[in-house]
Amino acid sequence: MKLTAVFEPAKEGGYTCFVEEIPAAISQGDTLAEAKANLLDALRLVVECQRDLVEKNLSPEAVREFIELPDA
Repeated sequence: MKLTAVFEPAKEGGYTCFVEEIPAAISQGDTLAEAKANLLDALRLVVECQRDLVEKNLSPEAVREFIELPDA
């Protein structure tokens, strides 16, 4: 599965960016390359934080496994 990143030029310079499918993944950068790198970091952080939050609230009986979403 691929995600859609959106990069918009900022009025003050640089770019703001977000991932369409993951609303919490937002970032910015002075250049397009920096914005892309920062957005990947933001996406990793969103996933890590969500995993941590879920792990703290799981029951001992919960079953966790990794899945991969195939391309459509």
